[in-house]
Amino acid sequence: MAENTFTLNQRRVAFMPGQTILEAAAAAGVRIPTLCHLRGTTPTGACRICLVEVTGARSLMSACSTPAAPNMVIQTESTRVVQARKLILELLLASGEHDCLICPSCGDCQLQDLAFKYQVSPKRFNRWTDFRKTEVNPLIVRDFSRCILCGRCVQACNEVQVNRAISFGYRGKKAKIVAAGDGPLKDSECVFCGECVQACPTGALSEEKARTTWRPWKERQRVRTTCPYCGVGCQQWLHVQDGKIVKVTGVMGAEPNKGRLCVKGRFGYDFIYSEERLKTPLIKENGEFREASWDEALDLVASKFKQIVAESGPHALAGVSCARSINEDSYQMQKLFRAAIGTNNIDHCART
Repeated sequence: MAENTFTLNQRRVAFMPGQTILEAAAAAGVRIPTLCHLRGTTPTGACRICLVEVTGARSLMSACSTPAAPNMVIQTESTRVVQARKLILELLLASGEHDCLICPSCGDCQLQDLAFKYQVSPKRFNRWTDFRKTEVNPLIVRDFSRCILCGRCVQACNEVQVNRAISFGYRGKKAKIVAAGDGPLKDSECVFCGECVQACPTGALSEEKARTTWRPWKERQRVRTTCPYCGVGCQQWLHVQDGKIVKVTGVMGAEPNKGRLCVKGRFGYDFIYSEERLKTPLIKENGEFREASWDEALDLVASKFKQIVAESGPHALAGVSCARSINEDSYQMQKLFRAAIGTNNIDHCART
């Protein structure tokens, strides 16, 4: 392991074989900025923001796609590197309509953060964009005028979720992210998991539900919880504002989902505010429902079960376990029917 070291900002740093400069630097506590890098996917070096200066190299090198090698001497914030990053940021800002004050991602935009850090503006270059916003689905807003073609959404779709709904299209100035031959998302293979939105470092992709309600500086609480929709146990962040959930994101690095969510987990949180939601057990008497306690409702169900078994035998009953239940609850459900009631008539709604 002694030979697997290099010099990073005048400090000797160890690295693991196979690590890139970006990964080795992060492990050593040195943050190299990047806009295109997405953890767990193939590095592309597309944005060039992670350029570093390597002694002996003819040009600056992208830290996300360059393997760390023994005895490298690397500068991550040299004058040459900073000048290059400023120029790249200026070009990115000039390539579209990056109007932070009206952008739904203002305050939660990595391009904005880097522009502020390096104090750059697009004034040197004429702003150009041929693209506009599309809102033909109820969940994801695609604003191509704010897209910097970093490719993170493509990698999130193709390598993380493996839906393969979007890709790069056209060339040169007309290059853009396309779906289904440059059609709307609703006509493509998109399942609206929203992984592309979570990966986007700018305001090019935003959530329709949250873009007029959620603002990062107004958020007062973030609650970690388990997704209620199935038994997988995906970990979520509930973004709470004024006592109400306004956005849901995946918990990066948490098992079992590692930041990924499905369409229900990310967008299906409205039901908790539905006026039609049942809040207490109901028992029907004389054709009308009345509210009841849990003890009364469970006693009634148990007595009816016993009555049916006594009159018609245990096979007159059947149970269907809910896919929202955890594995332990489903196990108890089948145990109840097989051991306590005495029938194998037990199934699980995930099979439907």
